[in-house]
Amino acid sequence: MPSSTSSSETSTRPGFVRLTASDRPGVAQPVPECDIPAHPWRGILAAAAVVFLLAMGAWEWRMRTLEVLPGDLGDDSSAWAEQRRRIDAEPGVMAIVGDSRILFDTDLDRFEALAGVRPVQLALQGTNGRPFLQDLADDADFTGLAIVGIAEVSYFRDAIGIKGDVLKRYRHESPSDRSSFVLHRALSRVFGFVDEEYRLSKLVRRLDEGARAATRGPYDEPWKMISATDGRQAWLWPRIEHDARLAAHAVSVWDAWGRLPPIPDDVIASTQSATRDAVAKIRARGGDVVFVRPPSAPVLRVIEDKRLPRARGWDALLAAADVRGIHADDDAAMQGLVLPENSHLSRACATVFTDAYVRRLATLTDRIVLRAAAPAPLAAADCARR
Repeated sequence: MPSSTSSSETSTRPGFVRLTASDRPGVAQPVPECDIPAHPWRGILAAAAVVFLLAMGAWEWRMRTLEVLPGDLGDDSSAWAEQRRRIDAEPGVMAIVGDSRILFDTDLDRFEALAGVRPVQLALQGTNGRPFLQDLADDADFTGLAIVGIAEVSYFRDAIGIKGDVLKRYRHESPSDRSSFVLHRALSRVFGFVDEEYRLSKLVRRLDEGARAATRGPYDEPWKMISATDGRQAWLWPRIEHDARLAAHAVSVWDAWGRLPPIPDDVIASTQSATRDAVAKIRARGGDVVFVRPPSAPVLRVIEDKRLPRARGWDALLAAADVRGIHADDDAAMQGLVLPENSHLSRACATVFTDAYVRRLATLTDRIVLRAAAPAPLAAADCARR
């Protein structure tokens, strides 16, 4: 009986079914063609450009109404790496390491006006300053003065913090990282909407207040805190000084962090040991180290002291490392200053604090000598809220 099918048989396709390559052996598959209808393409392109410019202009206008302004350059890893490389070229330079307090609370212009030198600003937001003191200690090129600013609950911990990648960027910055940094910095001088903290992706993540019960999320983390210019001159974002909601949010974050358990004894001991070793290395090369403890509001100090009292933290650290220090509690010129969110000074008060601590530094180390033409001392009244 003959088979009902045969490989030599071909089936008839309806006319609306497109032939395939197997239907035409040895014949190339034709390229499908589609006629492009005539349209006023120049007009469409012009309309799209107008819509884009209007949308960008509207977004830029909105950012400026929120005080997200051009000239605020932000502070990424490449900006830090750029400053860190100054030490490679100027081994005897002064360097500031630490967390956001010494970063926001130091006016580099005032420092230079008083001492005639401009330190390298290497402090970082939300980051333990100890690994960076150790980095300077391990750098044979560094023979200058290290000014170490600390908030005890940040310095006395094992974790490096949110900016731990900056040393890697300093040592291995790719061409794409560098070009992105240069481009972003150039655009930041002209546009406010390129601010890293006001990207739409970040704003959306912060809209989940109360959406997940008993869960801390992006809403409960610090929002935009920094306003930075060239050379990593940084300030507390000025809007926090007068926006009650933003200030209250930051206060709630610091309070929540303060409810963490006390600093363990082993962490205190390891911090003292690491600090003592770093100080000894820097001094062996002819350098020097001085610690600075910027002010925090009394209500926050209560929380901080529960986690690490001064006697077990600051006092014991200076004794263990045999190092000199400046504590805001011990100098009347550093008290009574404005702390809008309890942890960082206002921009005007940062200048007053810098004036006070640089003058005190000049009495503790011969690396700083006040200029004969140094400006007159400032006081808390020079930055009081009006």
